[in-house]
Amino acid sequence: MVDRTRVRPPAVAGQFYPADRESLRAQVDTLLAEAQAPEGAQVGDVPKAVIAPHAGFVYSGAVAATAYRRLEPGRGRIRRVVVLGPSHFVYVRGLAAPTVHWFDTPLGRIRVDSDGIATALEQPRVITDDRPHAREHSLETQLPFIQRVLGDVDVVPLVVGEATPEEVGRVLAALWGGQETAIAISSDLSHFHDDATARKLDHATATAIETLRGEALGPYDACGYLPIAGLLWNAARRHARVRTLELRNSGDAGAPRISVVGYGAFELTEAAA
Repeated sequence: MVDRTRVRPPAVAGQFYPADRESLRAQVDTLLAEAQAPEGAQVGDVPKAVIAPHAGFVYSGAVAATAYRRLEPGRGRIRRVVVLGPSHFVYVRGLAAPTVHWFDTPLGRIRVDSDGIATALEQPRVITDDRPHAREHSLETQLPFIQRVLGDVDVVPLVVGEATPEEVGRVLAALWGGQETAIAISSDLSHFHDDATARKLDHATATAIETLRGEALGPYDACGYLPIAGLLWNAARRHARVRTLELRNSGDAGAPRISVVGYGAFELTEAAA
């Protein structure tokens, strides 16, 4: 009998977001309710992919909610979310897939899509390794938003380490799927500049993202620059459009403006068939 009970427990519940189920649900739902739809958005439009930050919810949650609210019209249609984020604690050569079957959050367990993991592992730069996932917050912080926006969906969680944009892009291409699949890229933007400098740098990063210039991004622009660049590699080949939904930084949420972290929300929309 195959063991389907292995679970990755929360690592940052009670730190980045509430550990209490009801408190977390209330916080995420409030953030989503307050998120503004972008100018020109059409009712029912659902992006193929979003880019959202991964800091503590009191700082970046409003920006993340702006991205994830765009997926709400896809509830019931979207059955799988491919989630990529950078590795902050463990060196990874390529991309790391977990061996666990579930990721747990205070809102409940979210199933890991075994078929999606198998597809990812067909790519030469994907390995199985639970160590990068154990403490990693870049993926974990996306899950409560996914759970509240999309309900019962599966995830394909991949931690990105040393890889090229094309290598990441080819993994995403293999998992791209159709309307049943959404992609979530986890990344903060600039780190530890004063407010004015951060806004200038983050605006330049947003311009590079909107113009699909993944090669222009580096680790000082966004900690998840490789997952972003892999998404943009696909966008350029699929004639997709990426637009900025919101740019803020931790100073906007009350942190000292002398040293802030930048946050951006973006969406990728595929060209009409």
